[in-house]
Amino acid sequence: MPRSRAIGCCIVPGVGVTSDGPAKARVLLIGMMGAGKTTVGRELSARTGWPYVDNDDILRRQTGRDPAEIRATEGEDVLHLAESDAFDEALGLEPPTIIGVAAATVLDPAAREALRDGGHVVWLRAKPETLLERIGSGTGRREDATDPEWLTKTARDRQTLYASVASQIVDTDDKTPAEVAEEIRNGLEKA
Repeated sequence: MPRSRAIGCCIVPGVGVTSDGPAKARVLLIGMMGAGKTTVGRELSARTGWPYVDNDDILRRQTGRDPAEIRATEGEDVLHLAESDAFDEALGLEPPTIIGVAAATVLDPAAREALRDGGHVVWLRAKPETLLERIGSGTGRREDATDPEWLTKTARDRQTLYASVASQIVDTDDKTPAEVAEEIRNGLEKA
C-alpha cells in the first residue's frame, strides 16, 4: 500500500516508498495546443524545483525535426508514432518530473493507460476562443491550428478522453500561468 510523502512543494499520496520500492513522482500536463502546457510546465517547474520536459522537445531531439514538419511530410500517423516514442522516453526519466504531453497522446488507448499509471495527470482545459488567441498566427504548428472549426471540433472530440485520464482539471481561461501552477500545486497537496 503506497504511503504519502512530502516531495518538494507538495504532499503527494502514493509518492515515496511503497512495498515494491520507490514510487514515481510526475505531473503530466495534457490538453489541446494553446492550453498552456509548456508555459505552465515551466512555471510549475520554477515553483517546485522539479525539471520540466516537453514532449515536442524530446521529439525534436529524437528525430531532428519539428512535429509540424513530420506531419506535413510523412503524415499524422507517423507524427503520432514519433510523439508516442517521445512520451515513452519522458516516462522513463528519473522522477520527480513535470511532462508536457503532446495533445493527441490521449487518442491512443495504451497511452491513456500509461498516463493513468504515470503520475498526477492535469488536464489544462481552455475554451476554443482562448486556444485560438494563444495559438496566434499558428507559426510552427499544424496548418489547421488557426481554423476555429477544426479547433472546436477537435477539442470537443477529445474532451471525454482528457477527462478519462485526468487526476485534476484546471480551467486556464482568464488565468495567468502562475495562477494555474498554484492551482496544480494545491491539487497535488489535496491528492
